[in-house]
Amino acid sequence: MTLEPSLVRRLIAAQFPQWSDLPVEAVHASGTVNTIFRLGADMAVRLPRTEGGAADVATEHRWLPRLAPQVPFPVPTPLAQGVPGEGFPRPWSVCTWLEGVNPTPEDASSSSDLFAADLAELVLALRRIDPAGAPPAYRGEPLATRDTATREALAKLGGVVDTEAVTTAWKEALAAPPRTDRPVWVHGDLQPGNVLVEDGRLTAVIDFGCTGLADPAVDLIAAWYLLTSDTRETFRTALAPDDATWSRGRGWALSIALLELAHYRESNPVMARTAAHVIDEILGAPLMGGAG
Repeated sequence: MTLEPSLVRRLIAAQFPQWSDLPVEAVHASGTVNTIFRLGADMAVRLPRTEGGAADVATEHRWLPRLAPQVPFPVPTPLAQGVPGEGFPRPWSVCTWLEGVNPTPEDASSSSDLFAADLAELVLALRRIDPAGAPPAYRGEPLATRDTATREALAKLGGVVDTEAVTTAWKEALAAPPRTDRPVWVHGDLQPGNVLVEDGRLTAVIDFGCTGLADPAVDLIAAWYLLTSDTRETFRTALAPDDATWSRGRGWALSIALLELAHYRESNPVMARTAAHVIDEILGAPLMGGAG
C-alpha cells in the first residue's frame, strides 16, 4: 500500500490528538523496513512496511530507553506506540527526530578517521552492556547457517559479480573458527541508512530494529558498509578483534550485500549501489557488471 501524509494525519488524530495540529512531511529515504514521516519539528513517525518491521516497534520501545544511557551517541527516544487503524494494519511508532544525513561512499565520513573511531566507540559501548535478559539479535545465528541463502543469492548474480572471487571470499569466512564465548549486545545493522553523520563525525544511530545479542562480528560489517580501506584499519585497530572475528565480520558483510544486491538490483537502486560498493570493498576490485 502507498503510505501518504494524509494517513499519518488520520492516525495521529485518532490515537494521539495532542499532536494533531502538527505538520506531517514525508521523508524520502531508501530504507526497506519503515516509511518515515516528520511530525512537527522534533518528532518522527515510523510506519513498518512488513510484519517483520512491525515486530521491531515493540523491540525498540522496550530496549532503546535501556540502551540509550549506555550508548555514547544520540538514539531515538520512543514517545508513543500506535496500534493498527485507519486502514493501516500494523503497530507503528512516534519517536524523537534526530538531525543529520545518511553517509554515502562519496562523502567525507567514509574517509574520516574520526568517523571510524566514533563507530568503534559505539560498538565497544554496546558490547559492554549487561546481556542479562537481552533478546537474540536479528542476526544472532552463526554465520555458517547463511551458507545456502548466500550461495543462492550469488547464483542470481552471474555476470554481475566475480563469482569465483566471491566464492573464495565466502569460503574463507566460513573457514574461520566460530565464536565460542557468550554473545554480546550488537546493533546488528550498521549500514548507511541507519546512522547519521555531519562534518565527518557520527551524530546519531537511528534504527535499532535488529539489536540484541549476537557474535560481535556482526557489527564489523560497518568496516565495509561505512568505511574506506584506510579508515577500516582505524576501526580495526580500535576494536582489536582477533583474526577469526574479523574474518567472520567480512563474511557477514559479504553475505548481507549479496542478498541485498540480488533482491534489490531492480527495485531499489540505492540499496543495490550500496551492496555493490560493499562487494567492491571486500574484493578490492569493481564488479563485472552494473548494480542495475
